[in-house]
Amino acid sequence: MHDKADDHAHAHHDPAAEGPTPPLFTWEFASDPYPAYAWLREHAPVHRTALPSGVEAWLVTRYADARQALADQRLSKNPVHHSEAAHGKGKVGIPGERSANLMTHLLNIDPPDHTRLRRLVSKAFTPRRVAEFAPRVQELTDRLIDGFAARGEADLIHEFAFPLPIYAICDMLGVPPEDQDDFRDWAGMMIRHGGGPRGGVARSVKRMRTYLAELIHRKREDLGDDLISGLIRASDHGEHLTENEAAAMAFILLFAGFETTVNLIGNGTYALLRNPGERERLQRALAAGDESLLETGVEELLRYDGPVELATWRFATRDLTIGGQRIAEGDPVLVVLAAADRDPERFAEPDTLDLARSDNQHLGYGHGIHYCLGAPLARLEGRTALATLLRRLPDLRLSADPDDLRWRGGLIMRGLRTLPVAFSPEPGQTGT
Repeated sequence: MHDKADDHAHAHHDPAAEGPTPPLFTWEFASDPYPAYAWLREHAPVHRTALPSGVEAWLVTRYADARQALADQRLSKNPVHHSEAAHGKGKVGIPGERSANLMTHLLNIDPPDHTRLRRLVSKAFTPRRVAEFAPRVQELTDRLIDGFAARGEADLIHEFAFPLPIYAICDMLGVPPEDQDDFRDWAGMMIRHGGGPRGGVARSVKRMRTYLAELIHRKREDLGDDLISGLIRASDHGEHLTENEAAAMAFILLFAGFETTVNLIGNGTYALLRNPGERERLQRALAAGDESLLETGVEELLRYDGPVELATWRFATRDLTIGGQRIAEGDPVLVVLAAADRDPERFAEPDTLDLARSDNQHLGYGHGIHYCLGAPLARLEGRTALATLLRRLPDLRLSADPDDLRWRGGLIMRGLRTLPVAFSPEPGQTGT
């Protein structure tokens, strides 16, 4: 008799016994990674693979292992623990952040620094603050839909899902309205070229960094009720926050709080358009004034095709075992949220979209001390965007062949490049 752990280890060393591992990180894979992830969960649940960047990393695909890994203190977020970092192979993290001196943010640090910085920022994302922000999110949502409602067609990524969270997070950070279009341009650069070492991304990140440093200076003279003013107040009250940390913090809130929400709205709308029965069910509930299906529905969309495919980098600080597989100190570990959230061991009929799913402890926003701080804001934006689209454009439909849609090929995020839709033009709109 040998135990299951040996089986898994064996399956890893001799995948040929189970047939070839499906190709990962190709264009075909990007458009539908779920069959490949199902194969890995079954045959090689903790699987070492070469990423497109050339870095070798472990992919963790089962729900139980993923949840454990996300909360495992032996897996550090700090890239200094990466065994290849010593050889100058700095290919981990967010493009451009290293050269722009933006490394000291929540996604790259461990306690106690993480605990201190997180405590500062969490004040901005209390349920009360997010609730106060709801009318503003509704106003932004309606303004964006006003821009295309009379045309009868739109690209929901560029005209809706992309600008909404940018303007929302800019408002929250306290970026003045006249500067927000610059942010939109920089963020667009990061999203279009996410993942590649292209000069444009690093330049955009640097510009954003310089701008944030200047904004922090200006706010010091004139504090407001916004997030950056809150960070300054906290650092002035002896909560030590360097200017570098404040700029890095604003950057990561923008980066983490924006692309995830673009994908939540884009992927969520797309899933509803591909599942007309569920979409009609939601429309009926909303028409009857019942918001409860919207609440569970957004959670289900996060589970079914969430915005974050792989959790951000982790590095083993010592030898350890995950899912029966030995991981060496210094090895990068990537928890595949998209695979874990469709694990049939955890979710009944995981490949079925069920907006009323009640037992839904998905990992879409992570788990443990790095659980997404902005989740309440993202949920608010997701609910507002989807409900308003369905109410105002009730016959919304996809105007492209699903096979022709392109997904952005980044490592961490999962989202559509475009989402062309058609609908009956809204009467009385001038298309302003």
